[in-house]
Amino acid sequence: MFDENLTRRPDSALGEVLRIPQPFVSPGRRIARRVFYALTALAAVVLVVWLDRDGYTDSRDGRVSFLDCIYYATVSLSTTGYGDIAPVTPTARLVNVVVVTPLRVIFLIILIGTTVEALTAQSRQVLRIQRWRSAVRMHTVVIGYGTKGRAAVAAMIGNGVPPADIVVVDPSEAALERARSAGLTTVRGDASHSDILRLAGTPRARSIVVAPDNDAAAVLVTLTARQLAPDATIIAAARESETEHLLRRSGADSTVVSSETAGRLLGMATRNDGLVDVTKDLLTPHTGLSISERAVTQDEAGRVPGQLEDAVVAVVRQGRLLRSGAAATELRVGDRLLYVDRPD
Repeated sequence: MFDENLTRRPDSALGEVLRIPQPFVSPGRRIARRVFYALTALAAVVLVVWLDRDGYTDSRDGRVSFLDCIYYATVSLSTTGYGDIAPVTPTARLVNVVVVTPLRVIFLIILIGTTVEALTAQSRQVLRIQRWRSAVRMHTVVIGYGTKGRAAVAAMIGNGVPPADIVVVDPSEAALERARSAGLTTVRGDASHSDILRLAGTPRARSIVVAPDNDAAAVLVTLTARQLAPDATIIAAARESETEHLLRRSGADSTVVSSETAGRLLGMATRNDGLVDVTKDLLTPHTGLSISERAVTQDEAGRVPGQLEDAVVAVVRQGRLLRSGAAATELRVGDRLLYVDRPD
């Protein structure tokens, strides 16, 4: 069982909680690469000894054959050194010092590379985490990687957000494995604990998506996230409309009530056959219609939304949303337009 109190755990334990995606290299490929390097070093020693075979002596018959060169290279690189074949001339001994000895060291490093890698893997993971935590800024934290969380991440990526700018927090290892397969950074633990949210870089996040499995957890997570990130935009999801005001009071900037939204669509679809399809188009990136956002240009200032070529749905002014009729006021520099767009 994971202990959420990270302050009592050593830094090496962070690698078990925070996972940063990295290029995957199969173990078979790593082993094959090391075997190739080892055989290359062995072949180099065999070649060096064969070219200077007259400078070596064999205690058995005095002559050094090609098989003797392979034998000498093998026992020399493995530091066995039986002594039956040895360099006797100054040139052969100098070559052993300058060429064979460095190759012997390289060969040993290759042989123990797997053990060294296993011992240092955890240290490298902790170093990567420390670098990531010091560099991550203005990212998005997604709390909960169930159906809602996955859909939110898919929409963000579809709208051009790089997967490297998304951090997923969830207590389920199975859910986090799916997130890692999508190239996302993951944090395992209960997001209602501030230590877990700090590990995800929440205090420096641009936006926070709260999408746990139940409404009580959503309220508690929203309250904790708002305390850590007073300037971040928090979007929270709830199953029931009764929870919406609690999410607002806990610090959510926007709320989405899934059951109520689905119910309204079902009811309106009974009289409007195409309404559900149009709504799905609006919610699906790069499909049919979509809602886009842009700033008001200098030329558009002083005009009303109805005079623009874009079909303006609303205007965002100083953080306030001006809908439909209210949006008919004159536009100002600094306003942002929400309009219906057709992707290319």
